[in-house]
Formats: sequence, structure tokens, C-alpha cells
Amino acid sequence: MTARSPDTLPARGLRFLLARRRVLLRLTAWSVLETGQTFLIGYGPARALDDGFLRGRADVGLVWLAVTGIGVLLGAYGTARVYAAVAALVEPLRDRLVQRVVARGVRTGDAGSLSGLTQQVEIARDTFAGLVMVSRSFVVTAIGALAGLFTLAPPLLLVVGPPLAVGVALFAATLRPLARRQETFLLADEALAGDLGTVCPGLRDITATGAEAHIAAGTGERVEAELRAARALARWGVLRVVSLTIGGQFPIVLLLAAAPWLLSHGVTAGALVGALAYVTQSLLPALRNLIHGLGTSGSRLTVVLRRLTRPDTADGDPPRTAPSLSPKQNGPGKDTPPALSLTSVTFAYGPASAPVVQDLDLALPPGAHLAVVGPSGAGKSTLTALVAGLLTPSRGTVRVGGHPVPGPEAAAGRVLIPQEAYVFGGTLAENLAYLRPDPVPEEELLAAAEAVGLTPLAGRLGGLGARVDPTALSAGERQLVALARAWLSHAPLALLDEATCHLDPETEERAERAFAARPGGTLVVVAHRISSARRAGRVLVMDGRSTAFGGHEELMRSCALYRDLVGSWAPAPARRGSEPALALRDAYRVDAVAGPGLAGDGRHVVAHRPVGQVQAPGDLRDGGTLGREG
Repeated sequence: MTARSPDTLPARGLRFLLARRRVLLRLTAWSVLETGQTFLIGYGPARALDDGFLRGRADVGLVWLAVTGIGVLLGAYGTARVYAAVAALVEPLRDRLVQRVVARGVRTGDAGSLSGLTQQVEIARDTFAGLVMVSRSFVVTAIGALAGLFTLAPPLLLVVGPPLAVGVALFAATLRPLARRQETFLLADEALAGDLGTVCPGLRDITATGAEAHIAAGTGERVEAELRAARALARWGVLRVVSLTIGGQFPIVLLLAAAPWLLSHGVTAGALVGALAYVTQSLLPALRNLIHGLGTSGSRLTVVLRRLTRPDTADGDPPRTAPSLSPKQNGPGKDTPPALSLTSVTFAYGPASAPVVQDLDLALPPGAHLAVVGPSGAGKSTLTALVAGLLTPSRGTVRVGGHPVPGPEAAAGRVLIPQEAYVFGGTLAENLAYLRPDPVPEEELLAAAEAVGLTPLAGRLGGLGARVDPTALSAGERQLVALARAWLSHAPLALLDEATCHLDPETEERAERAFAARPGGTLVVVAHRISSARRAGRVLVMDGRSTAFGGHEELMRSCALYRDLVGSWAPAPARRGSEPALALRDAYRVDAVAGPGLAGDGRHVVAHRPVGQVQAPGDLRDGGTLGREG
């Protein structure tokens, strides 16, 4: 039997709450006012009847009702202050979850990160706030109501207490199975959403290839799976109604049925009315909110938090650490695995689409520098997405540092810098250190900025501690920030997918040389300038199904496509001055277009009317006659 990990979800939740003890104390203090309000809701009317109206003393009855009203006002004021305290608990949780989801998405390319950020984090935020409110409200209400029942007449507790306890216990017993059904439903919903996200963009290909029946069958299975999960969740939801009936509605029936016995055992009419007020106005609404809030939102919160806070590794895997940059990664006496290897990799964007990458084999040793070139649509960005784990090959395997892609070890061993660089609204230092798990010394930040050419921009912004406004930066400046961030990461394999396209050639060269010079680092560049290909030790030429691999000079001799690409990258030859588009001179010495030296030389006539139209003598540019110009 293995010991349970201390870093479970309840343990993390407890640490989160203990770190906010002052907020919890403030929440408890304001809740005391609500407890007093609940106590007076039943006790005040009971005293108003027994000591006032039933004895003919209306003034006393009115005083007790006024006291009850004051208690309600104080309780309302406490409730308003409670919302501020709950916000102080909820917003830090949301911020933590957003940071974790974004960090996992950036480091591992998790396809569920978008759903986690846009939907699941907000579910966690809203349900946590609701959970705190309904749980606190039930506890406060139960304490105030039970204290009031005991104060009015202890026998009232014998009637109200047991069914309330049974209802709460039955509800508590359903929480774990309900959470499991809720998780099954969420998984089925995610599977269906993922399937539709793949199918819908390919509807035209599906129709063209006649694959409607096959695709409909697969999608139908996911729809049925979600339907079964929803039905199972609904069946367990019926027990919530049973719990509410037993704990909140059955005590009303018992109080009415046991009224003669209670009155004969010293319970006054006012106390009986007060007991009914406690049950109908306090306990029943509080229990209803608890069951619906905790039963639905609470189970969803458990599931969503477990999914959002799961570690990047699978259960049982060791925690991810930064990959070693040592050339001997497999121990003494063993060969170092390639920094990047692709074996028979094939990928197409649809079942009937032509492969963008087909049967590609590639192996790069640690420290290699590869440039990937090819025409638009040849699969260059697709290749980087396959290496990063953002796409899954239709066939073949991709490994980073000997580890399969996708996988946590492979994700830790590579960093992808896309064309559209990501910069967030924080300090420059926070942006640069984003991919590092621990604080980064200022010397390292400055070294990274100097390496990729970011130092002048850092100076203009006001230093590493300056706040960065992403909208105020140009596309090239954002690329520099992203390059420095990636340079600081522990990942030995850097993938630059046109990540320098907005930089001038000199800055681009500096950045590429900085990445190529990282100790143990391997660089793959999707090139958009011939200079990038010349700097690389090896070049991969992609053109859909066909590829070529070699050095620059070798490919210039052996690969026609590469020669064409190099020719298209070469600067255009300098143009001479303006010349006539057509050098026509007929027997009458008429030129089609004016050229240098033609006007007024006395030997040429320039035609500036369409062929076949007669020119009047006064139409010439100098206003002269045909006789003088002919």
C-alpha cells in the first residue's frame, strides 16, 4: 500500500485557505450578524405572541417585532460585507488557475488550454464563490435556527433535528458519486466538442469523398456517450430532491402533526409559530441552496479543479524537471539520442486531403542548426507544429531528445516561437522569465537581452522593471521579447517558425547566431531569407510530398526547387532609366512612345493617339503643325 501524496486537491485547497486566514476571520465576523438575524426570525415573533399579543400587550409585541426587523437590517448589512470577503477569496483562486492553464498551454501545447481558460476557469471561479456563499449560509442559518429552537423549547429540537440530520447525511453520501458522474459528463462533452472541431472544418472534404456515413457514425457514438452520461447524472440528481424533502419539508409536517403533543408538554403557541418560522424561513431555504449549490456546482468545482490543477505529467510519472544540456543524457557508455528525430512521419489535414508531410525521415544531433525552406503551403509550419506536439502525425513517430511527442519530457525539451509573438501586460522581466519555473537572476535577463539584440528596446522601455504595453510594441519588438524569453528557457531545442520575419536582417542574424550558440542547443529555423539558409549547417527543402536535405552548396547543385527559391530571394537587378515600351519606327519615322531626346528634335513625330485615329495638326504636345514636325 503506497502512501497518499500530500499534494492532493484537498491539501492544496487547505493551504490556499490557510494562507488567507485574515479573509476567513473577516468572513466569520460578518457572518455573526447573519446568525443573529436567523435567531431573531423565530425568537422575535415567538416572544411577540407569548409575551405581547396573546396577553393583550400589543406594545410588547410590537417591540419584539421591531427588534426582529432591526436584526434583519443588521443581517443584510453583514451579508453585503460578506460579498467583499468572498471576492477576496475567489479572485486569487481565479488568478492562480489562469496562470497555471496558460503556463501549461505554453509549455506543453495542451489542446485543452483554450477551453480551460475560457470556460473551465470561469466555472471554477463562479462555483467556488457560490460554494462559499451557500456553505457559509447553511452553517450560519443552522446555528442560529437550532439555537433559537433550543431557546424556545428543547422538545422542538426532537421534532426538527433528526429529519434535518438525515437529509443532510443522505445528501453528503451522494456527493462523491455525483462528482464522478459529473466528471464523466464533462469528459464526454469535451470529446464531442473535440470531434466536432475536427469534423466541421472538413465537411467539404467529407462530402467530396462520400465519408458521411462513417463520420456520422463516429460522431453519433460521442453524442450517445454524452447522453448516457447526462442520464446517469440526472438519476443521481433525484437523490437531491429526496434529501431536500426529508431534511427541509418533512419537519414542517412533523411540527404540525406533533403540535398537540408539543402544546401538552409545555411548548407555547408562540414557540410553535417560531419553530415553523425557523423551518420555513431559514432552514428550508438554506438547505435548498446547499443541495442545489453544493450538489451541482460543488461537484463541478471538484471536477474542474482536478482537471485544471492536474500535473503536466501522467499519474505515477515523476515530476518534470528541466532537461539536462549535458551531451551524455543516457548515462556513461551510451550513445546520445538525437535532439530531434522524425521517422516516416506523414500528416494530412483531412482524411481525403493530400498529405502536407509524407514519409519524412529526419535526425538532428544535439547542437545542429537546420533551416527549413519551401514555397507557401509546403508544410514548413506544419512540421514545427508536429515537432511541438500541437499536431499529431497520421503515421510515424516524432521524438525530441529521445522522448516521444506528444509527451511531458518532449514538451520540456523544446520551445516554439511562432510568427505572431506573445507579450503580456506585465514587466519586461516577467515577460522574459515566463518560461522559467524559478526566479531568474537579473544578470541572466540582461545576458539574454544582449544576446538577441533586445538591449536597446529594454533601454527605451525603462529597464527590466518597466511595464510593457503589448499594443504599444511593434511586431518586431514583440518578436525580440519572445526570442529573449525562449533563449532563457531550459529547452535545448528551439523552433523558430518565422519568428524573425519582422526584424531587419542584421537583428535576425544576431538572434539566430545567439540561439545556435546556446550550450547544447539545437536550432530549427523556418527561413524566409536566403541568409538564414546560408547560416544553417543543413537545409531541409519541403514541397509537400517531396523533400531534399543537405548543405547550401550541395542543394544549389542538386535541387532545382532550392535554386528557384534562392533566385526568388535574390535582390532584383537595378533598372535603367525610362525607355519606350515599343521601339516602333515606320517609314514615316513615327515613334509609339516618347523617349529621351525625341521631343523637338525635328526628326520624329510621337503618336499619342490609338492606332487608326487621325491626329489634328494642333494635337501635338508642342502645339506645332505637321508640316513643321514632319
